[in-house]
Amino acid sequence: MKTTRERTAPAPDTHEMVVIHRGLRREARLLVELIAAVEPGDTARARVLADHFRDYRLGLDNHHHGEDEHLWPPLLARVDLEADLVLRMEAQHERIAASLTAAEAALPAWEGGAGEAERDALVAVLAEHRAVLVEHLDDEEAFLLPLAARHLSAHEWGALGEHFMTSTPKPKLLFFLGMVLEDADRDERAAMLTALPSAARLLWHAVGRPAYARRVRTVRSSAR
Repeated sequence: MKTTRERTAPAPDTHEMVVIHRGLRREARLLVELIAAVEPGDTARARVLADHFRDYRLGLDNHHHGEDEHLWPPLLARVDLEADLVLRMEAQHERIAASLTAAEAALPAWEGGAGEAERDALVAVLAEHRAVLVEHLDDEEAFLLPLAARHLSAHEWGALGEHFMTSTPKPKLLFFLGMVLEDADRDERAAMLTALPSAARLLWHAVGRPAYARRVRTVRSSAR
């Protein structure tokens, strides 16, 4: 018989996923806008944004792989009527992965010469990616997060963050932390930083925050 998590187990704080999604929505939008603004022939700028896309893809892929491994399986084992919702989330992940693969395939032609036609082709693919991503994030927040709050323990939910930490190259972790914290409000930022070990918090303030600020200035130098 399928059951929910034990009532005595602490409930997960699923709002942190909303904060993460906020950063993903922003970066997906900016990639479209920033690449569309690159002048034909500006290969230096193209390389900057191509590298940024690769980091964005790394973060999104690792985030979704964590859900594939640690979120969908326990939910499917415990829900009945809502199983179709979980399966829809899985299908959306496949569409997002396909859109990222299409963008990766279109990237080298533009990065190498910064041609106008290649730029516009890449922008079209990234716009489609953004549409698929936003649909998924909206659905996940509206329907999946309440389901996770009812059926998962805080320990099970924490496996998502642990997966991201272990599957992401350590030099990239501070960048992704900055990406998430950028649009967080004061309480959200405090909650996410408090959850980190003290050494990680010190590293963020001393190294990560200024490095992220420099990265933002470089990547968004021609934001419209």
